[in-house]
Amino acid sequence: MSLVKNVGSTDQAIRIVAGLVLIGLAFLKLGGFASTAGIVSTVVGVVLIATAVINFCPAYRLLGLRTTKSTN
Repeated sequence: MSLVKNVGSTDQAIRIVAGLVLIGLAFLKLGGFASTAGIVSTVVGVVLIATAVINFCPAYRLLGLRTTKSTN
């Protein structure tokens, strides 16, 4: 299974910003790794940033979605 790019540039920017906000929220408001909400927020933030960096979202693949115009 190859990782065909399915995350476009606008989607990528939104994912990076949302990921950073979630990570910041986890450590500034939710107690970081001391709370379940902080852990969940951090993990979701890291996943968003990772999918933005590699331009591939497994959920999009399962749903047949693509926010990029190219096929690779």
